[in-house]
Amino acid sequence: MSRPTESRLLLWRQLVRRILPFADVATVDLPLGRLLRLSLFQVSVGMAMVLLTGTLNRVMVVELGVPTWLVATMVALPLVFAPLRALIGYRSDYHRSAFGLRRIPYIWIGSILQFGGFSIMPFALLLLADTDNALNLLGTISAALAFLMVGAGLHTTQTAGLALATDLAPVEKRPRVVALLYVTLLLGMLASSLLFGQLLTNFTPQLLIQLIQGAAAATIFLNLVALWKQEAIDRTRAATPIQRPPFLETWRAFSQGGRASRLLVVVGLGTAGFTMQDILLEPYGGQILGMTVSQTTALTALLSSGTLAAFALAGRVLSRGANTYRLSAIGGVVGLVAFAAVILAASLGSTSLFRFGTALIGFGAGLFAVGTLTAAMDLAEGGHSGLALGAWGAVQATASGVAMAFGGGMRDVVSGFAESGALGPDLTGPVIGYAFVYVVEILLLLGTLIVIAPLVLRAADKRVRSSSTIGLDQLP
Repeated sequence: MSRPTESRLLLWRQLVRRILPFADVATVDLPLGRLLRLSLFQVSVGMAMVLLTGTLNRVMVVELGVPTWLVATMVALPLVFAPLRALIGYRSDYHRSAFGLRRIPYIWIGSILQFGGFSIMPFALLLLADTDNALNLLGTISAALAFLMVGAGLHTTQTAGLALATDLAPVEKRPRVVALLYVTLLLGMLASSLLFGQLLTNFTPQLLIQLIQGAAAATIFLNLVALWKQEAIDRTRAATPIQRPPFLETWRAFSQGGRASRLLVVVGLGTAGFTMQDILLEPYGGQILGMTVSQTTALTALLSSGTLAAFALAGRVLSRGANTYRLSAIGGVVGLVAFAAVILAASLGSTSLFRFGTALIGFGAGLFAVGTLTAAMDLAEGGHSGLALGAWGAVQATASGVAMAFGGGMRDVVSGFAESGALGPDLTGPVIGYAFVYVVEILLLLGTLIVIAPLVLRAADKRVRSSSTIGLDQLP
């Protein structure tokens, strides 16, 4: 190859690295193609999340006529397994197998659980909707089992998948890997919601069966492709497996020093602060600001765009050595501004300010999620990445579900008091219930900043001492 041709190829590669997001995340041992293939497990998780909380939620209430309280209960069932993510991750850290594999068996178990839940779900839902059928109770039990299986499957798959990505990625590349995996999750959710909406335009029970069965097949296919040759066979581990210590003993060692425990408190408070409004944002725009259905639907795109921008920015700054706790705190500060803008939008009657606040919510939540998850990865020492990421996922998923349910109920209660005049003549109207929830979210984010402050200061002090050790004249 001639020298001019080599120069042009070099320039082209440099240009591609600058233009394509996450092109610089690849290494010799973990090329971009392999990493993108691994990220497909996030697509299967995103597809399951959209199907459970979005598509089926609406179909069960509107088309199938299932009572709303029963639908809400079914959708909440997957959260039962969220607190077990720490245990799942811990078990994968010490898993014994004939080939020395740790993560792949758990990802595969999660995939099978998702497949099994999707397999029985359509027929269970149709039986559940037929209230005149003598076996209606069997439909209710089967539907509950289906939602439980899918929930257990997606929590198991995501926990072990993130742990596998942590095992494969070098330390300096982990922040970018985290951001890439969550971009894949968002893109998977977006593509799934558009596809499901298109396929169910002319709803029939047969279409519902085909859609859910297709999701089951897609789950197995995506995860099989994602797992292919990702984890090396370890004959040493297979021949001399590591003795698994008691879970509580491992947890005490993991949380020693208080940093892990404080981080989990931060994750719980911050996640609740950002997600309590998830089911209220569109109703707020329509009921308070008079936005149309198409305008409120576009809010999801704004929220997702803000989150994607945050993922890209967080991956870049963290790869350059930024403080993970400081990035999470910045996300919390952005959230404070965002919710203040959303509250002020009602007073000013400004839909533009409301849209700006919505985008900022997504941006702040994205910074917070990537920052705290990367911090959890940094705690994954001694091969305990499964425990660390499982604990993060358990707190994050549980806090999110509880906050959304609490936010919806709190809005209804406060609005009822306001409309009855119980709060006084100055606090009337439906906006009071929404504003109360947003104020609670602001307080939660303030609490998050208070709890995370010692972690930010400790990390900054450690970095100063490290810089002093090597000499300031050696810094670039």
